[in-house]
Amino acid sequence: MGFLQPVEPDVDADELRRGDRPVQMRILSENFLSQGFGTPDVVYVGYLVKIALFVLGGALFAMSTPGVDGLLDVGQWWALPVVWQKVVLWCILFEVTGLGCGFGPLNLRFLPPLGSFLYWLRPGTIRLPPWSGRVPFTSGSRRGIVDVVLYVALLVSLVVALLSPTAPGTGQLPWQKIAAVLVVLGLVGLRDQTIFLAARAEVYGAIAVTFLLPFPDSMVVAKFVLLCIWWGAAISKVNVHFPSVVQAMEANSPLWRTKRVKHLFTRSYPEDLRPSALSKVLAHGGTVIEFFVPLVLICSGGGTVTTVAAIVMILFHLHIIVTIPMGTPLEWNVFMIFAVLVLFVNHADLGVSDLAHPVVLLIPAVSFLFVILGNLFPRRISFLFGMRYYAGNWDTSVWCLSPTGEQKLTDNTIRAAMLPHRQLEKIYGGEDQARVTRLTGFAFRAIHTHGRAHAALLPRLIGDRPGVNYVELDGETAAGVLLGWNFGDGHLHSEQLVAALQDRCNFEPDDLRVLVLDAQPIHRQSQAYRLLDAATGEFERGTVRVADMVNRQPWAADMPVQVACGGRDR
Repeated sequence: MGFLQPVEPDVDADELRRGDRPVQMRILSENFLSQGFGTPDVVYVGYLVKIALFVLGGALFAMSTPGVDGLLDVGQWWALPVVWQKVVLWCILFEVTGLGCGFGPLNLRFLPPLGSFLYWLRPGTIRLPPWSGRVPFTSGSRRGIVDVVLYVALLVSLVVALLSPTAPGTGQLPWQKIAAVLVVLGLVGLRDQTIFLAARAEVYGAIAVTFLLPFPDSMVVAKFVLLCIWWGAAISKVNVHFPSVVQAMEANSPLWRTKRVKHLFTRSYPEDLRPSALSKVLAHGGTVIEFFVPLVLICSGGGTVTTVAAIVMILFHLHIIVTIPMGTPLEWNVFMIFAVLVLFVNHADLGVSDLAHPVVLLIPAVSFLFVILGNLFPRRISFLFGMRYYAGNWDTSVWCLSPTGEQKLTDNTIRAAMLPHRQLEKIYGGEDQARVTRLTGFAFRAIHTHGRAHAALLPRLIGDRPGVNYVELDGETAAGVLLGWNFGDGHLHSEQLVAALQDRCNFEPDDLRVLVLDAQPIHRQSQAYRLLDAATGEFERGTVRVADMVNRQPWAADMPVQVACGGRDR
């Protein structure tokens, strides 16, 4: 890899231009599994610098607490309850300003590298209330002054709490400051689920609720919230999708510098591009770690066993950090390492028997309930609250915009960034120059199982429309431009966002067509899909079999589809 310049794709540009989609996906899947996106090393260095600034910011807020002194005298203060609390609140602030998950070029954010506050401080941008019309004062999709004020109130409440001293005699922050953050976060979430999810409320919000409890209940309950996070992630990975995630992540990792090593994660390069036995061992081995090592941590109560288990979990999260995966959940992994040290090493002696009020275990019980419901009904529960993290089983979408539709979207939406393909064209100097990078994004999807379903369903979405020259967009990156943030949650770029755009853009039939593919419920071996036209609504729905997705090559477009209704207007 180059330090300042990306690695040029080893492909024939003319062959790529002439080929149909299966040919393009074969060429670019092979290239991706040999060199990843070819990201220059300076980008990875930038992400590491961001991690360092994140750590420094948390330390400086800790230093603002009376009685916490000596920035370099970390051993004297790092595990104090108030420092633990301030680190969690700092994580919320870091994420909700757009500096965390989904930041920068590895999430196809170039100009600018983030959205978030650039949208949420601006009236007229799109908001997505989770229960529009069912909760009073939340209907509509246009951000107003009330929404801006609520977002500012969230930022202010976080900063006030972060700069607060401990409550007398408690060693913890005043509960009123924590309650203020949680109340404002809840109000913001009722008006706009995007901000609520961007704050990573399922992790940091749930932990912040424990701060309303006295010590040691707050620490013990936080341990069980962490257990839920690990187990939720592990449950989501008990599937046949996850080895493809590991394959793509390792092929794109800056750790592996040669093609020979990268090819180890593929079954038989270049003839068979499905994940290798090594990818499967790493995937399922990681799942076993997330199931059993946290259980050891919470039950061991200190000593050598706790130390060994803590080292295993720290190495687990370090590996994710150094691979610098797409979506860049880097600071979250840093936080998880800090949580292991604070909760399970420094306070290893605290357990259920130390609870003054065992009823407080209802807090992690609610998180566990979301995990269960999220796996049973993924269409209804956010990818994040179901804790189905990076498991390959996501709700996804593909957007097809006609030239007329793109012009309407550009003219009638308030954004801080151009559409993703236009950003690439500006960076590379033209459509032809940006084509390989843009299509490589779809090759990345094709390596994952859901990409094979996309390939089979796209012809049904577009149909026989030779006069319409559609541009294909990944729904996740489109949502990032339109909403200001997205991190794997397909709910943010499905029917609700399409309806909000239709309200603004008044698309004609064929201007915008969208393929929505739901995640796989844990008890079913199929995934549901819907085909939409923004102007006329849904025109087809059905299912695809997971086995058909897993057993095909990334370039395959012959996967069978089970149509449940519609299918005539194609």
